[in-house]
Amino acid sequence: MGRRRRKDGPRGILVVDKPRGPTSHDVVAMVRRALNTSAVGHAGTLDPMATGVLVIAVGEGTKLVRFLTSADKGYEAELTLGVSTHTLDAEGDVDGTADVPALSLEAVQKVAASMVGPMQQRAPKVSAIKVDGKALHARVRAGEDVVAPLRDVTLREIRVQSVDGTVVTFSLSSSKGFYVRSLGRDLAERLGTLGHLSALRRTRSGTFDLLGALPGDRLKDADAVRAALRPLEVSHGLPTVRLTAEGVVDARHGRRIEPGKVDAMPEDLGPRAFLDPDGALIAIGRREEDLLRVVRGIAPLPLAREPDEDAGEA
Repeated sequence: MGRRRRKDGPRGILVVDKPRGPTSHDVVAMVRRALNTSAVGHAGTLDPMATGVLVIAVGEGTKLVRFLTSADKGYEAELTLGVSTHTLDAEGDVDGTADVPALSLEAVQKVAASMVGPMQQRAPKVSAIKVDGKALHARVRAGEDVVAPLRDVTLREIRVQSVDGTVVTFSLSSSKGFYVRSLGRDLAERLGTLGHLSALRRTRSGTFDLLGALPGDRLKDADAVRAALRPLEVSHGLPTVRLTAEGVVDARHGRRIEPGKVDAMPEDLGPRAFLDPDGALIAIGRREEDLLRVVRGIAPLPLAREPDEDAGEA
């Protein structure tokens, strides 16, 4: 039987500025140790080479992970032309070289702009994507000759800032599931050469950015981690809808919520944070025809313990 989650344990969202080196799983493990809880997950993997925004969910916050993972992401990247690696980044072994044509900033900007929009992107061979239940990176390490799958993703925006010899710097915004490593490979090919990412920094994940993010070198400081943990009520990262007291009762019991029990019925069908009249987060749900439906309930905060009237001052 699985261990039941303590309702009075730590809960919230932690935004970490991940340093280069550790995996996303490593960061989760450090947060688990700092907060002394196993109920920790992350919303969107960052490769070991990558730095920047890594959203960590704790306690009841882990119920938000699948919603936060689906948010758009923002990045700053550096692409080195003329050399390709088996991982498509600077961590991999060189597997190809090519001449680099003379490239102007305007020419690279034009090629990059042509890539904006929906696309089928070939994922990197060295990635966490599973094929027949086994991660591609594990298959590659085992010596298998793998073909990475195509995935439907969207490049929202790309801005090329500079072209300095063989190094191109750019920023971008993308949909979930987008591999910037693959973008670097494909952009290099369109420029008539090979390439790999030599730097990558995530600047945004949904509504979360680097402002106030916990520096990665503070992850072993339990007090710093606790202080940086943001309450779910103000950091769920989702659009909100406020319920009446009657709506709250229905939500707590998993019942559909009628329009008269909500301040305003959402126009779209996307996920929403359901709040009570005081602003407390009680559930994640969405509109279903003319009603609201709870997708995941959030346990209420434990009541503060009343002081013992007979107890003296400590």
